[in-house]
Amino acid sequence: MERRDFLKTASAAGVAAIATSAATAAKAAVDAPVKRPQSPDMIYRQLGTTGETVSAIGLGGFHIGKQEDPAESIRIIRTAIDRGITFLDNCWDYNDGISEVRMGWALKDGYRDKVFLMTKIDGRPGTEYTKQLEQSMGRLQVETIDLVQFHECLRMEDPDRIFKEGGALDAAIAARKAGKIRYIGFTGHKDPAIHLRMLAMAKERNFQFATAQMPINVMDAHFRSFTHEVVPVALKQGVGVLGMKTFGDPYILDTKLVDPIDMLHYGLTQPVSVLITGIDSMPILDQACEAARTFKPMPQAKIDAILARTKDAARQGKYELFKTTPHFDGTANNPKWLGDSDYPKQS
Repeated sequence: MERRDFLKTASAAGVAAIATSAATAAKAAVDAPVKRPQSPDMIYRQLGTTGETVSAIGLGGFHIGKQEDPAESIRIIRTAIDRGITFLDNCWDYNDGISEVRMGWALKDGYRDKVFLMTKIDGRPGTEYTKQLEQSMGRLQVETIDLVQFHECLRMEDPDRIFKEGGALDAAIAARKAGKIRYIGFTGHKDPAIHLRMLAMAKERNFQFATAQMPINVMDAHFRSFTHEVVPVALKQGVGVLGMKTFGDPYILDTKLVDPIDMLHYGLTQPVSVLITGIDSMPILDQACEAARTFKPMPQAKIDAILARTKDAARQGKYELFKTTPHFDGTANNPKWLGDSDYPKQS
């Protein structure tokens, strides 16, 4: 080999080695758990088997895009963080992207380093997943999102779409290798059978989900129960459980069968890593923080009394409309968000 060719080859090899080293370092940084500030008035728990410590109360992303004044959204988010909430929830489709945009504004001035940031992606084909992920990163103004979940696994065929070759999981794994996301999870609110299928397919493929998000509330135990059917399987696989729909958006709350603080305490007593709750005003933030400050695991006798009180109302899912109607199914009402023409719009 002539000296000139040798130098070209050596130079190229050097660049490749540097790039590989940089990529390895970036992946190591993404893989390492992050230590964040904590408040004595907040509860903190391990997020599954990730090694991450997060607040047991999570700030729901949908509700913080609803304020008429964007400055109020930012104030709610930053006040929540100042009070020790480190787990932030969001989604690519929440309020046509406004929720992510406002959260991105709120996370400036050093607030990003204080939180574990999660969002969700609707796209099922890998190309659509990647496009939506890039949009979310732009809105949130971040280079890395801590946790990205496959949103609204509501149909029995959703796991097939996600796990298929070239599907959303392949794209998520590629994004993780590139340092754009740190952990991968999934969500759903329709039927425990779909969650169980997601977990079974992951196990068959030796893939480890970091998290699974699902309804956890005082009525769930009586009808299509995620608490009874999914939580034990998720825990056995080392998957962090993210609870949601504490108040039923807000139909369970409206029954007035259980006090709001008791509803939150009930959810926190379950083996969840995080209980995500919608916070759309300062008084509701005060309520969530008070629930954390006063929390003690609920005695079994009180749990039994609450479940007895809610049993009749909970039958048939009358107040868990997210299980029994398409009212809360964003991707069913907007199938284009899935990026897959095989999904018809549901009536």
